[in-house]
Formats: sequence, C-alpha cells, structure tokens
Amino acid sequence: MSSSPSTPVVRDVPIGLNETGMRREFDSMGEVPVAADRYWGAQTQRSLQHFAIGDDRMPKAVYHAYGYVKKACALVNHTAGRLPEWKKDAIVRAADETIAGKLDDHYPLYVWQTGSGTQSNMNVNEVISNRAIQLLGGTLGTQEPVGPNDDVNMGQSSNDTFPTAMHIAAIEMIDTVLVPQVSQLADLIERKADGWSDVVKIGRTHLEDAVPLTVGQEWHGWAAQIRDAIVDIEGCRGGLYQLAVGGTAVGTGLNAPKGFSEAVAAQIAQLTGKPFITAPNKFAAQGSLDAMVRAHGTLRNLAVVLMKIANDMRWLASGPRCGLGELKLPDNEPGSSIMPGKVNPTQCEAMVMICLQVMGNDSAVAFAGSQGNFELNAMRPVIINNFLHSARILADGCDKFHKYSVEGTDINREKIQQYVEGSVMLVTALSPVIGYQNAAHIAETAIAEGLTLKQAALASGKVDEALFDRTIKPLDMVGHGLAGA
Repeated sequence: MSSSPSTPVVRDVPIGLNETGMRREFDSMGEVPVAADRYWGAQTQRSLQHFAIGDDRMPKAVYHAYGYVKKACALVNHTAGRLPEWKKDAIVRAADETIAGKLDDHYPLYVWQTGSGTQSNMNVNEVISNRAIQLLGGTLGTQEPVGPNDDVNMGQSSNDTFPTAMHIAAIEMIDTVLVPQVSQLADLIERKADGWSDVVKIGRTHLEDAVPLTVGQEWHGWAAQIRDAIVDIEGCRGGLYQLAVGGTAVGTGLNAPKGFSEAVAAQIAQLTGKPFITAPNKFAAQGSLDAMVRAHGTLRNLAVVLMKIANDMRWLASGPRCGLGELKLPDNEPGSSIMPGKVNPTQCEAMVMICLQVMGNDSAVAFAGSQGNFELNAMRPVIINNFLHSARILADGCDKFHKYSVEGTDINREKIQQYVEGSVMLVTALSPVIGYQNAAHIAETAIAEGLTLKQAALASGKVDEALFDRTIKPLDMVGHGLAGA
C-alpha cells in the first residue's frame, strides 16, 4: 500500500492467500528470505539462523504477555494522538490474537538469544506489524502502513518491554496455574489429616524412634508447610507488579513521551485485571532482575517442602513386607520389568525429580540475576524460561501427586499400632516420674535384652504395673488438639 487509509479498513484475510513459497523481508541490514506463510520478518529470521541452539524455545506465555504490552502501548499512543485510530485498531486486533495464542506458530525463537530479549521483542513487533498490514489489505513484508519499529514499538525498547512481559507472564502463571494446584493439594492433605486425627503413631527423629504423635498431626504439618510456601509465593507478587515499560533503553525514558510509563502500566492493569504499576525506579527495574530472582526463590522454597513430603510418604510406604509399611499408596502401574507384582512409589519419585530440577533452575536464576551490568541485566531469557518451567512442572506435579498419590493413600492401622506397642521411646513419659537416668536405664535394658518397655520397667524395680499403665498412655502423649498440636 502506498498511502494510509483515513478510516479503519480491517479485513480478516487468511495468510494462506499469499503462500507462494518465500517472500523478501528487510531490516536495517538488508533483505532476508522468509517463508511466505509466516508473519515474522527479517530480524526473527536472522535469529532463527544465528541462535538455533538446542530444542529450548521461548515459552509462548512470554509472547502472550507481550501481546498485552503491545496492545496497551497502542491504546496509549492512540489516546495521546500519536497513532491514528485505524492503525491502532489493526495493531490491537493482532495483539489480541497474540494474547489468545492464535499466532503461536509465528513465535518460534529459541531461549538462547540476545540476553535483553531483543529478538523476541522484534518477533512480536514483526508479527503484529505484518498481521496488521494484512488486516488492512496491504502487502506483507513492506512495513507499510504499519511498521514494526515505528508503530508497534512506538515509545518502547526491548530493554523495558521484555522485563515487563516477564512480569506479566510470571503473574499469570502464579495466579492461574501454580497457586490453584498447590492450594488444592494442601486442601486434600488437610482433609486426610482430619480423618486420621486420632490415630496414634510413633514419631521419628534422626531416623530413629521418637515419642508418639498422631497421623493427623504429621499430615497437618505437611499441609502447614505448603500453606507457608503459598504465602511466600503470593508475597512475591508485589515486586512483579512493578513494570519497567517506559524506561526505554537505559531507564531514562528517552523517546517515550511524558507520562507514558504510568499510562501504559495503568492500561496493562485494566487489560489483565491485575494491579500492575509503573516501577518507581526504572534503573533498578532494567539494570537488575531482582524481583524475578526473589520470585523464583519462592518456587525453590515450595520445592523444598514438596520434596520433604514426597520423601516422607515413600519412606512411610516402603515395603510392603520389609519396610516401614505405615502408608499404603495407590497401585498405579507395574513397578518392575523383572519382578512380578512389584509396585513403586512413582508419583513420589516424580515429585522428587521435579523438585531437584526446580532447585537447579533456581541456581541458574540466581547466577543470572547477579549478571546485571551497569544499566542492563542481559540474562533475561534464561530467567523467565526457568521461572515458567519451574512453576509449570511444580503445578503439574502437584496435580498428578494429588490425583494419583495422595487421594488414594490410606494408612496401615495394624502396622502403626505394632510400632506403637513395640516402641521403647514411650519411656519418655516416665522421665518426670522416676527421673531421666532411671528412665534411660530402663530403655537401654529393653533394647539390649529384647524386652518390651513394660517388661524392662517392671524388672527395674523403679515402676510397678499400676504406675506404668497410668503413665504410659500413647493417646495422652500427643499434645493438645490431636489434629493440629
């Protein structure tokens, strides 16, 4: 198109109409051939060639978030009179398609690219530009009447929009995927705990027998750990709500009009329904990625919690004949290709591996966060990739752990009672009555001679049967409030 229309002319023309094999796209360095059925342009194509590293692609959630950034900027630029309505409408339409995932096939770039995320920003600019051109009846690749830099990227830089998209994507993942799944797991564990609040079992410290508690107390402890982790995750939102957009290249806001950062942040908040605000200090927002580092740290904390729970469950379920055998996990699939009838705690093992991966991701995020040099942290792609990866596998892991492990888990009451009756550490209740040393000698004798605690106590002459029966009552030894004490 040689001239710009004065009124909106938006057409829903499929890209397939110009599928002739290849077309020529251009940037400041020259022309590049691009497949005719793709919306991206020259810079995206160059990135595909120069950074074809591994199989790790930039998560689509980043591009969906970027759609909000480009839409908000177009709306603000139009309101300020910098972008005509017809052009704004076409950009907004293409941004909406990006947000909805309709253009996912046109966002192919690898994680391993420029550390500022410039190529992904330009990928979005080029796709939205070409899609807008198509909607307006123009020719793809001409950058007319909607240009990727001058129009879609107006008032912006990769340096301020990529961290903005990172924060939007992270908040979306936390709110819609991670927290709901983790909360449901905590709810289920609490319901299980309530049902077993009066089942006394032997506690274990240092992997050795300890004083009793209830199964419900043990499980409520797990639920409380998860609840605390959720609080930490939700608490990291504050830093993520602060957006760098408007800082442009180094934080000064060069080429962004006055008030642009506040207006765009307010528009993003309206579009997403989240309380995003402009970052009060753009130099901190762009020279560091501290909010993302802190946010991933809360995912690491959750991984620590879930690993403890998964390991406890698989140890407590070990057996069925030669292990602890207190828990009975659901039989989901055969556990061995050679040992018939063997069933393994596979969901627990999967959860442990997920947690190990998240801890590894966190180490990479922390190192990447330390690499902010002067006015830019250029390690952004690996950080957002790791964050979204960690959050996704934790959420999915909690969902499967909930459905295929915790939901079907039951207790072996006979085995639990056997351990209670055979425990020597119940002697702790005698310590205030006969003294620590006397109680210790009774326990040592029971262990050395293979006696029951009662046999050893009566043989010591320090305790008669009435005193023993009155003192050694496991249910009285579990504290106040059976479920939560």
